[in-house]
Amino acid sequence: MKIEHYSFGKITINGKTYTSDVIIYPGRVDSSWWRKEGHNLHIVDLTDVINAKPEVLIVGTGSSGLMKVPKDTISYLESKGIEVHAALTEKAVELFNKLQKDKIIIAALHLTC
Repeated sequence: MKIEHYSFGKITINGKTYTSDVIIYPGRVDSSWWRKEGHNLHIVDLTDVINAKPEVLIVGTGSSGLMKVPKDTISYLESKGIEVHAALTEKAVELFNKLQKDKIIIAALHLTC
């Protein structure tokens, strides 16, 4: 999977454009991702991600970083052997494109604020 473009509220992955938050799994995109508490990322929001057993999870926190990733969420993921990177979505996109050749990576990306 390759992210070709990201701008506020819009992302293009493998030639298809999405306008809602996405989770990018190896081989597929979940464009119906929603969180229990919109701007806070909780473990329950990542059940499918955890079950997919990635080596790395990249979280895009929005264009201005409004979505927060609590320390307990990061600690839980790390306890499952998942390396976590959280950054502004623009930087998360760059990291996803750079790292995905080496490891099993999933990206959970908030596209707006």
